Amino acid sequence: MTNENPPVVNIALIGGGEYCREVLKMTTVDFLQDEVHSRIVAVADPDSHASGVKLARQRGLTIVSDYRQLYDPVFDVHLLILLNPDHNLLRQILETKPDHLRVLAHHAFDLFWKAFKSREKLLQERSQEMQTILNGIQDLILVITPEQEIVDANEAFLRQMGYHKEEVVGKKCFEIYHQTHQSCYGDKSGCPLNTVIRNRETAKTIRTRTDPFGKKHYIEVTIHPLWENSGKISRFLEISHDITERKLQEKESRRRLEQMVEERTRQLQETHDKLLHQDKMASLGKLSASVVHEINNPIAGILNLILLMKRILKEDGDDPRGQDSFDRYLTLMEAETRRISRIVSNLLTFSRQSKMEMGEQDVNRLIEKTLVLNDNLLKIHHVKIRKELAPELPRVVGSADQLQQVFMNMVSNAAEAMENKGGGMLSVKTWCNSGADAINISFADTGVGIPQDHLNKLFEPFYTTKKKGKGVGLGLSVVYGIIKAHSGTITVDTLPGKGATFTIQLPLSHEEQRTEAADAAHKRN
Repeated sequence: MTNENPPVVNIALIGGGEYCREVLKMTTVDFLQDEVHSRIVAVADPDSHASGVKLARQRGLTIVSDYRQLYDPVFDVHLLILLNPDHNLLRQILETKPDHLRVLAHHAFDLFWKAFKSREKLLQERSQEMQTILNGIQDLILVITPEQEIVDANEAFLRQMGYHKEEVVGKKCFEIYHQTHQSCYGDKSGCPLNTVIRNRETAKTIRTRTDPFGKKHYIEVTIHPLWENSGKISRFLEISHDITERKLQEKESRRRLEQMVEERTRQLQETHDKLLHQDKMASLGKLSASVVHEINNPIAGILNLILLMKRILKEDGDDPRGQDSFDRYLTLMEAETRRISRIVSNLLTFSRQSKMEMGEQDVNRLIEKTLVLNDNLLKIHHVKIRKELAPELPRVVGSADQLQQVFMNMVSNAAEAMENKGGGMLSVKTWCNSGADAINISFADTGVGIPQDHLNKLFEPFYTTKKKGKGVGLGLSVVYGIIKAHSGTITVDTLPGKGATFTIQLPLSHEEQRTEAADAAHKRN
């Protein structure tokens, strides 16, 4: 069974004076709202200049001078409403009207109209109250239809966005917000109205809006759906809060924070460089004491050879055998001088403060140079070296200067760890597992080991277990920092009294990684 709409009642007003004008102004020519289903189609008055007649003419209604003309079926009038209180007029109409035509007397309509105006006045007052409340709210409020048409806006919205009310009401929301004639319902960025329709619940989002002057605003938007009894959305209530100032403050705070981080990073880098240099100088100090002995031996030999040559010159100046001795002594002096030069050159190379220049490095060669440099230090501590350096060890990317500083610390610490035991064995090993993306380097000593309760602090700056004057605790923290800067790892295994093993992993260069992967695949095939 279907619900058919009731027929429309066509109304004619008898009397075209001020009362008629009032009725026409407060109604519409065609008002079907509120289930009234009626419309005013004609006005009857002999005075063609009456105020109500003039307004009726403007609205395109039928105008007649004699109400009896409306009896004609061609006008299709169903109801006559008397706006004139004359009882004789009512009697005449009742006596002459056709049976199908109904009549509403003046006193009855007047009661209805006064009640209607009272209700209308109450609604206007409530509407004004609501408008006052909306205008008193500092949040931006819009009322929008499902067709995206704005039907109301509070003063906060108009003031913040720089509009007059007549510039907003009746416009589409995307015309106001984005200065475009294209709906954003299908926008990939997600129209909040569409989100409410899809999810059938309140939606919250942050949007950017542009005012008439082209200024961008950041708006925190909450959209509430207003539902009809049928379950359809009748309106959207958009409550927005302009957070542009907050966004700008956040942006400025973020900029300042980034600036502070950059400055702090720069300071930390400077401190790190100073620590590296300080650690290098500490290592150099240790080397210097041992190298003095190493340099002193060849110098003493050269001095003895010079004295011997002077004596030969004095005693056997013309003896041919003296010439042969001179040649042999000069060769020995040259070898000892080159030995001194090599020692001094290695010291200068290590002590030179250089920038962290990254490149492909041969770790085995760096270890060999480090062992040569520490040769006399190891002899003084009665430390023997056992090397297991993998041939054709893949190269790594790193700083030769800093990696050698790591190896210097490893060798120096191992020698000191074995000092109290009167010496020992330092095993240095390098290897790379097939298909791996890193090489391994281990330094294993037979010293006193490290207590378990010290391990968690081992790489902290200024933490040391050495006696006063033996170190300030920078060595292993610097080692840790260098290895981390090379994207590597360092671990320690130890047993008290049995020694310690430090294992370093350093990633291969990209080229070496590709080569290793290809070799591993070839072996599998």
